[in-house]
Amino acid sequence: MNREQQITEVFVEVADSLIDDFDVIDFLQQFSVRCMELLDVDAVGVMLADQHDNLRVLAASDEHTRLLELFALQHDQGPCVECYRTGRSRTDIDLTDPRTTRGWPQFAPRARSAGFVAANVIPLRLRGRVIGVLGLFQTTPAVLSPADTVLAQALADMATIAVLQQRTLDHSEVERAQLQYALTSRIVLEQVKGILAERWNLSVDDAFAAFRAYARANHYKLAQLAREIADGTFDTTRIPHKPHP
Repeated sequence: MNREQQITEVFVEVADSLIDDFDVIDFLQQFSVRCMELLDVDAVGVMLADQHDNLRVLAASDEHTRLLELFALQHDQGPCVECYRTGRSRTDIDLTDPRTTRGWPQFAPRARSAGFVAANVIPLRLRGRVIGVLGLFQTTPAVLSPADTVLAQALADMATIAVLQQRTLDHSEVERAQLQYALTSRIVLEQVKGILAERWNLSVDDAFAAFRAYARANHYKLAQLAREIADGTFDTTRIPHKPHP
């Protein structure tokens, strides 16, 4: 599939978000993978602000990225936190340069130990209001081209529209409550991912892939299925998975 076809698929997925039973977590999970493919980066994280203006991870291209982002939030530092506060994009951040990372004494070493040497951060914004951040991480010191930088902002704008679909900025309290529900659902989902990984003796990524595939095939929202598993009302043996040999 060429790049133009991939971009078209993203537009189709955004259009599909304009339905009543739109699953924002599943959409952003797929979106993070699309960004990784289109922009030729190694990892992608999508973060949204909660009711207290604190960033929370809602989707990531892999579990490794999620843990890195969570570490950044724990110390209230890193490029994504900075991007949300300023509302400005930053590209080609050299995570190996002490001058660049001086303000992130916990984040930068952790990023490097995870294999990341460069980062790019793009705000999720609409009409000047920032609701989150798209973080792009690289394991090689490649530079985003001007065209890729424009595409990254366009993708971030599309994700923002999808998240805020059928809402208006004039109803910010309702909007914040809806975002908070999604963020709370993500916490339950993270717990269930760990439960399934331990129960099935799989990596968290593989357990999540099986969980997500079942949800899609059986028309479950990810949050709904996660809550049923957490409540003990769903038999997880119904979910096909491949145990490690």
